[in-house]
Amino acid sequence: MALAQPDPGGPPVRAEGFGPAEQRNAPLRGSLATTACMETLQVGYLHAVAAAAGCSLSQPFPDNGIDWHVSHGAAAHTVDDEVTIKVQLKCTYQIPPHPAGGAFSFTLDNAHLVKLARTPVSVHKILVVMIVPRSQDEWLSAGPGSLDLRHCCYWTNLAGHAVTGRYRTTVRIPTSRIFDDRALCDIMARVGAGGRP
Repeated sequence: MALAQPDPGGPPVRAEGFGPAEQRNAPLRGSLATTACMETLQVGYLHAVAAAAGCSLSQPFPDNGIDWHVSHGAAAHTVDDEVTIKVQLKCTYQIPPHPAGGAFSFTLDNAHLVKLARTPVSVHKILVVMIVPRSQDEWLSAGPGSLDLRHCCYWTNLAGHAVTGRYRTTVRIPTSRIFDDRALCDIMARVGAGGRP
């Protein structure tokens, strides 16, 4: 939501849809596109999860269709002392929080799906989809006891998924697969034992 800028020499300009009290309390957000802000928010979520899971992050440069590499070192891994997965991030406000049923639909460009669905691979890939509120005012809440990001990220492994649409394909993301530090540790434990995410 854009806020009207006051004229430096004149009276304050009222932002449309805001009363005087609301206007005083609404933060003046930057002009960065909402989609760019969504990308930044999901990266923050990934960083927080990786930190809590004891993982390191690296970003491929140049990006070849995969956003992040996440590595996890543990003496218990049998395939190597450190294992890595590739993570593709997506973010949407078109899906409500707490999606009903066991999964929600998400559409990918076919070229992107082909990359995520390739099998066999030497480094496994997962898709992480973040659902956010439409309004940036509702994305973040901080206080002495917590920092809350809304709403949630979900993950899936699309290895072997078929392309079904002409240009885009709809995939199903299980709502049971919430992407948090415990989920990431479990993913890494399975990969470290030679299995799939």
